[in-house]
Amino acid sequence: MTAALRIGNASGFYGDRFDALREMLTGGELDVLTGDYLAELTMLILARDRLKDPSAGYARTFLRQLEECLGLAHERGVRIVANAGGLNPAGLADAVRELAGRLGIPARVAHVEGDDLTARHPGSLAAHAYLGGFGIAACLRGGADVVVTGRVTDAALVTGPTAAHFGWAPTDYDRLAGAVVAGHVLECGTQATGGNYAFFGERPPGDLLRPGFPLAELREDGSSVITKHPGTGGFVDAGTVTAQLLYETGGARYAGPDVTARLDTVRLTREGPDRVRIDGVRGEAPPPTLKAGLNRLGGFRNEVVFVLTGLGIEAKADLVREQMTAALATSPPAETRWELVRTDRPDADTEETASALLRLVVRDPGQEAVGRALSGAAIELALASYPGFHVLAPPGKGAPYGVFEDVYVPHGSVDHVAVLHDGRRIPVGPPHDTVVLADVPEPEPPEPLAPGPVRGAPLGLIAGARSGDKGGNANVGVWARGDDAWRWLAHELTVERFRELIPEAAGLPVTRHVLPRLRALNFVVEGILGEGVAAQARFDPQAKALGEWLRSRRLDIPEALL
Repeated sequence: MTAALRIGNASGFYGDRFDALREMLTGGELDVLTGDYLAELTMLILARDRLKDPSAGYARTFLRQLEECLGLAHERGVRIVANAGGLNPAGLADAVRELAGRLGIPARVAHVEGDDLTARHPGSLAAHAYLGGFGIAACLRGGADVVVTGRVTDAALVTGPTAAHFGWAPTDYDRLAGAVVAGHVLECGTQATGGNYAFFGERPPGDLLRPGFPLAELREDGSSVITKHPGTGGFVDAGTVTAQLLYETGGARYAGPDVTARLDTVRLTREGPDRVRIDGVRGEAPPPTLKAGLNRLGGFRNEVVFVLTGLGIEAKADLVREQMTAALATSPPAETRWELVRTDRPDADTEETASALLRLVVRDPGQEAVGRALSGAAIELALASYPGFHVLAPPGKGAPYGVFEDVYVPHGSVDHVAVLHDGRRIPVGPPHDTVVLADVPEPEPPEPLAPGPVRGAPLGLIAGARSGDKGGNANVGVWARGDDAWRWLAHELTVERFRELIPEAAGLPVTRHVLPRLRALNFVVEGILGEGVAAQARFDPQAKALGEWLRSRRLDIPEALL
């Protein structure tokens, strides 16, 4: 069998652990090291950077990491592939070349472009299509040591190197789908090695203080083994891999620009300590359109948090709410949201634990309505409101917030180009075959558990969860760790029960997707995040803890499972 291609990850987001690049290069053998620096919010941040400086728009952290590690990668023969180019991949490629020249390292640097659709969408700060991995593959086949991209899918950082190494064609759907699944596991870094893991409390003390970053050993048939460098922190098992497979996904068909991967065909097998094999993945032709993300300014927001202490919390909240509403009545903000968080306890032995928080968030197209008007109204109540009046911090002048929107464009309308280290430009054509995306029919449920005694207990005692955001929607993946727990979960956690447990979802469209091979249910809640993370419409704007809230809710659970 052809030797495996070892692909590691050293970044799950812009701001991830700076030393990870060095740790991955020195911790064990690698062929390719990837870094994922982009997210919906990151694109908005980079767009605002570019407004101030047209030469900006890429992740500057990546350059600083390369300054320490480019020579090390060259010595060890490790190629580097990262989407740190953001809104300016050509600019980052030039900066890496300049760095390599200054350090005396003969690195061949290539980049991928064509994702930028901003000019076609007036009013947007950034509009970018999610490209696939074949531009990366062309750069690597052309001899690149470093490849930087703009907006590609996160999994493309793995499918590109794998397709280049094994010579896959665009129609090798099963192989590509296997690489997409491996890439999805790697893309968020230490989330695959125990980070943010539902059952973290079962690990030995200190085991998760500094999880190592993951790597995948990919083979020519598309199968892979997820693991990590020996001696690094954290762990890899079927649970950590399952959790990451459910993160920010939806139904059984996981669509991308190169292939649609069938998540309902994924098979996980433990191969040994910190080794999980992924195989059996089936792939289908990609959909006829590419997803593109549009970021624009939505207006201005501001907030103030009032601290309410001791007795009469509800009455104090009512008073300041009425006072602020009256003070803002002459020019009310377009949107006003109040939330009372009861962090107080009766007969508390510290002032902090005797206090509740009343949060006021305002938004408006103009800065004045949320800036001076709000701060003035709040400050003027300092001696004229409820007893014990104070705020966590004075409101500022109001800050701009962004709005994210998904649109879809035909494959052929995007000029996907690999720009090699010698300046040659290689066009990457659209897929030959496409298939309109459709839901997979829900599989037959497992046999229900036999009736028996039940006990009220939190769902999290028997099920894990991981949640995340996609624009204004959130997904919550829930999985069981045993067959009996799965038989109960599949019948108990219906859409109706989900809405009961998560009241915020009661009036929203909720779709349940069933993935029996993973013993998992994936719920997609439409609109719960408003206009996306940059709009900060919700207490948890990226739904990172939505799954943990679900796990904390109590149900009647069979005693045999507890």
